[in-house]
Amino acid sequence: MDGLKYNSDKQINGTFGELWIDDYYMAEVTGLEAKVSIEKSEVKQTGSLAKGHKVTGIDCKGTVKLNKVSSYFIKKMSDNLKAGKSTTCTIITKLADPASDGIERIRLTGCTFDEMTIASWEAKKLGEESYPFTFTGWDVLDTIDTFL
Repeated sequence: MDGLKYNSDKQINGTFGELWIDDYYMAEVTGLEAKVSIEKSEVKQTGSLAKGHKVTGIDCKGTVKLNKVSSYFIKKMSDNLKAGKSTTCTIITKLADPASDGIERIRLTGCTFDEMTIASWEAKKLGEESYPFTFTGWDVLDTIDTFL
């Protein structure tokens, strides 16, 4: 690649992100992050001063951030938590900036939330919620493949 450049207008703006939880459109979403951390074990080897590594697992975690406009998460999780059960769901995230050359959609499967906010408010402050979660799998549904 000899001096390739990109059009700066193509940088994705998160303002155009969207989120569905179990096919329910979450219009109040303000952000989402999902990451896969790679767990590796050291592999001893002769003939090299460098340490070798082998992938031995993954850890999938994320966070959904929302404006507080409903009791969606309380209604979704409360009864299960009282019964000692977790609530498992599917999350689909979509990023579709109109200036970009496509959309990116990812389906996260086996999602379980790590906590449930029962109440959180403060005078003269707009309500926000943040829900950390774990997931067990993902599928790449659409990608943005722009090369100039």
